[in-house]
Amino acid sequence: MKLWNLRKASFLLQILTLALLSQACIFGGKNKKGDGELIGVLNREGWKQELPYGMVSIPPGTFHMGQADQDVASSKIAMNKQITISGFYMDDTEITNNEYRQFIQGNDGASDGVSNFLPIGGDSSIFAIRYNKNTALPEIVDQQGITDELYPDTLVWINDFTHHMGDPMAQYYYSHPAYDDYPVVGVTWKAAMLFCEWRTKYMNQVRTDDGKFPMPNFRLPSEAEWEYAARGGRDMAKYPWGSPYVRNAKGCALANFKPGRGNYYDDGFSYTAPVASYYANDYGLYDMAGNVAEWCEDAFNPASVPLVWDLNPTYYDGNQPLKLIRGGSWKDVAFLIETGTRTFEHQDSATSYIGFRCAMTYLGRSSGFEF
Repeated sequence: MKLWNLRKASFLLQILTLALLSQACIFGGKNKKGDGELIGVLNREGWKQELPYGMVSIPPGTFHMGQADQDVASSKIAMNKQITISGFYMDDTEITNNEYRQFIQGNDGASDGVSNFLPIGGDSSIFAIRYNKNTALPEIVDQQGITDELYPDTLVWINDFTHHMGDPMAQYYYSHPAYDDYPVVGVTWKAAMLFCEWRTKYMNQVRTDDGKFPMPNFRLPSEAEWEYAARGGRDMAKYPWGSPYVRNAKGCALANFKPGRGNYYDDGFSYTAPVASYYANDYGLYDMAGNVAEWCEDAFNPASVPLVWDLNPTYYDGNQPLKLIRGGSWKDVAFLIETGTRTFEHQDSATSYIGFRCAMTYLGRSSGFEF
């Protein structure tokens, strides 16, 4: 009996060995040595899109873009349209003064500042397919270009308002550590785009040095992505928190905006607030209403909503100097901080009430666990 069992075990082992040797034929596997077979390029395994520090995952989905309430301004430029957005990453807060300062001057002996990644912009830009020096983005090649095109305009606190004591803000807002965690302002659309280029090159240089695959480009969000993210999964939500009101049951303001005529402080801040001072929406994004309005990548066209496609829509026009801004700011009334309100500014304009945050495309079909 024991001998028979040994023979049976030996026979089963031989069958298993043959199965393992022939698995390439049985299960459709391929010989990785080539031998004249089509096997694809080797050593490309291991890609996984990591979530950059300070960003959150925005899941793909479908929503109704456009007004969620009455068209108070009677602009008729935010018609409703059902669209689909693919998954992407987005900064959970607006870019702060201190984060922008790293862009301008860098850390570690300035090895990570923008001066070490010149030239940027123009035909050298990662966005050169859509924009070049002959249309929207200037080419920065030296320190003078950094100063002229990228450094925040601190005088906006004086120039934006008539007979306003903006000198303390002009002197301290960008430079003093008291305002490090406040959103950067005085930045043009062009400077925001070039910040995204620097951030991309900086991250991918480090990843390349570590033997990793490059990440997708940082960029400004499209208008549709911005609105989809602002609503936090709440279709037709008037505000990011879902409620049609700007105050909670205790009477506390839910964002930094202008609650009434001549009333700027009722929300707790006279000017901007430190980022993430108010509750996040359901996607984990802060200040999608109020604090500072935010640049989007789209050019402004009052008729763009019916013109663009209903899957990942965006409106590119390098010859149109007016660019979309969304979200409203610390100086705006409640209508302008609604999720569906559209407005614009000139791409060369730097103001005390416009900042930005970055987005990044998620590559491939999500398994669902990334979000």
